[in-house]
Amino acid sequence: MTRFALFVRLEAKPGQETAVAEFLAGALPLANAESGTTAWFALKFGPSTFGVFDAFADEAGRQAHLDGPIAAALMANAVALLSAPPTIEKIDLLAAKLPG
Repeated sequence: MTRFALFVRLEAKPGQETAVAEFLAGALPLANAESGTTAWFALKFGPSTFGVFDAFADEAGRQAHLDGPIAAALMANAVALLSAPPTIEKIDLLAAKLPG
């Protein structure tokens, strides 16, 4: 069962909205390559507010994602793209419906 998740909120710097959107969309192949990632969504809440929601079967999968290439690339580009550091929340899922 998918029991663990992350929610990351990102606020783009003025003028960097398109770059943030492209960065997130470009991360999909990396998420697809992560065997421990059950679900991964890049989100846009408004003109400059973005997010990522991803889910995992276990804590090891969640930690592997946090230690993986998407998180590393995000942190490496955070100063250039974001107006504040990403807000990363660890979430425990109570129930989930996923394609199967």
